[in-house]
Amino acid sequence: MPHTEQYLQDFLNYLRIERNLAKNTQEAYLDDLADFWLFLKSQNINTPAKVDHQVLTDYARVLKRRKMAETSVARHFSSLRAYYRFLVMEGHLSNDPTQFLDSPKLPASLPKILNFEDIELLLDTITTETPLGLRDRAMFELMYAAGMRVSEVCNMTMDQILIDEDLILIRGKGNKERIVPLGGEAKKWLIEYIKHGRPALEKGYYNEGILFLNNKGQQLQRKGIWFILKKLAEKAELHKPVSPHTFRHSFATHLLEGGADLRIVQEMLGHVDISTTQIYTHLDSTYLKEVHSSFHPRARRKS
Repeated sequence: MPHTEQYLQDFLNYLRIERNLAKNTQEAYLDDLADFWLFLKSQNINTPAKVDHQVLTDYARVLKRRKMAETSVARHFSSLRAYYRFLVMEGHLSNDPTQFLDSPKLPASLPKILNFEDIELLLDTITTETPLGLRDRAMFELMYAAGMRVSEVCNMTMDQILIDEDLILIRGKGNKERIVPLGGEAKKWLIEYIKHGRPALEKGYYNEGILFLNNKGQQLQRKGIWFILKKLAEKAELHKPVSPHTFRHSFATHLLEGGADLRIVQEMLGHVDISTTQIYTHLDSTYLKEVHSSFHPRARRKS
């Protein structure tokens, strides 16, 4: 079988074309594999066919000696699995040595959310007398109203806002599209921004119809959204961890708390597998237990 690195380009094409993964995700795969190739060279192994369970076990020990976080180890193993499954799928290997590779057990972590009062506090902190303020209010209202990923917000174009139908078209991972209702507040601030904020930010530049622009008339980037939100949280004196994804988590949790069907929430979040959405049912039950223990007279009774 050819040298280890000869199939990397084919694997990269597979990630980009067939799996339609984002560029940074492709690069993460390649970085993990490059680290593995260095280990193989130190063991005088120059072909994937010579990798067996013992080699993988030895590599796991190397990662452990580096005191690498378990989440990083799990990601490395995931990259190896994807690569070897690709080689088997393409007929380059008959057996997958990663089949019985055990990833470290990661502690289950529930996503951080904000309650409705915190969301309102953050949104009301935004000064809407300026074009940038109108943009920020419209953007964060939209993120909370539709449970959008920050990348989806950055890439949203004007034609995805279906104002007359009270809907928005979201293009998610893998360019998959989904339709999500547009709430009253989000619609109100989007109209204000499109009429009075965005024209002032365009500055005559060609921006391909991108909805949210920065102060240079260019597409607002995810780092910019993180920075804006951080400053807002400081201004609101909200002493809680807040990120753009917090709005997505809060959107899903608040819907379930209000009695929304899990399948509907899955559809609006754009999750392929309902098991991904089910984490919010655990979060919801945790919230219910907290309410029960706080307010039920027998729950407060000491044992």
